[in-house]
Amino acid sequence: MAKATFALSTLTTLLLAAASVQAAEPLQSLGKGEGRVDIVAWPGYIERGDTDKAYDWVTQFEKDSGCQVNVKTAATSDEMVSLMAKGGYDLVTASGDASLRLIYGKRVQPVNLTLVGDYAGVDDRLKDAPWFTVNGEHYGVPFQWGPNLLMYNTKTFTSAPDSWDVVFKEMTLPDGKSNKGRVQAYDGPIYIADAALYLKAHQPELGIKDPYELNDTQYAAVLELLRGQHDLIHRYWHDYNVQMSDFKNEGVVASSAWPFQANALIAEGQPIATVFPKEGVTGWADTTMLATDAAHPVCAYKWLSWSITPKVQGDVAAWFGSVPAVPAACKDNDLLGAEGCKANGFEQFDKIAFWKTPTSKCEAEGQCVPYSRWTQDYIAIMGGR
Repeated sequence: MAKATFALSTLTTLLLAAASVQAAEPLQSLGKGEGRVDIVAWPGYIERGDTDKAYDWVTQFEKDSGCQVNVKTAATSDEMVSLMAKGGYDLVTASGDASLRLIYGKRVQPVNLTLVGDYAGVDDRLKDAPWFTVNGEHYGVPFQWGPNLLMYNTKTFTSAPDSWDVVFKEMTLPDGKSNKGRVQAYDGPIYIADAALYLKAHQPELGIKDPYELNDTQYAAVLELLRGQHDLIHRYWHDYNVQMSDFKNEGVVASSAWPFQANALIAEGQPIATVFPKEGVTGWADTTMLATDAAHPVCAYKWLSWSITPKVQGDVAAWFGSVPAVPAACKDNDLLGAEGCKANGFEQFDKIAFWKTPTSKCEAEGQCVPYSRWTQDYIAIMGGR
């Protein structure tokens, strides 16, 4: 019931095709800070040194700005959209599958980039990205980006698996055991795109061009693949801590994952590695967006400026395993290291199918299956239907 209720609340934000954006007037100047800023963020994005003292980009900001940082972590984009709909937050680190929903749902407002530090230093590949730029208005500031990789147990796989086959098809793994009950999939409707990307490579006759733009025939084939996968799945993950525990304690040996989990497990000495499979990967490009009804806009703007300073960008990338939105962060960061950006995928940008919200009107097919159906059908699949 909770899943169904959540799905209905999510669907109310999805009338993208018919909606029009009336941009509110951005702030033109900043006065005195309000003393706090409330942020909805992905786990690991806002660190104050509680887990590791070396990773703290909050304490200095609070000291310099006088703005206390309060964070609510969210494990999925749908959860972020739901939290922003309820209100009470100033900023959200939204991925591309949430950002347009927030814009068209009027949950976020345009940002005056002249008030945001050195925006010129942002990666040119991100500055005007379509997932947060609408009608020439920028509804946020790029933060981090990266791929959804295949994470695997190196004791089970003596050599790196080169395909997503290991999570989509029942098979005997190199250790002589079946993969049934030992693999995971992401607990979010956007994972349908991962299956679509797989079929794009393995069933070219379907004619899939964009994994987020599927006609009814293509979509039906993707759902069939996901229903077949259900019997293999140990757990549909969304909590990174639970997934890490499953790899350590529950016999899980392969799954899609963020670099964050892999980095944390490797740091613990666990037999874990990641690979960029031959079919390609989906990925996320996250934007820090300002709530329409932000109660602390001055502190929010101060955070937006702070968030794209090279030191903060490099530290976040080192902690999360992501790629900075500011290329200057790739140089001279002790935590990230000289090859950190390259290792995290800086040169793979054009090979990643970045998350975006599926809509009924689409470029590849003309008429596509919208996200509302993705939500309903994926909930059913996870429930075994």
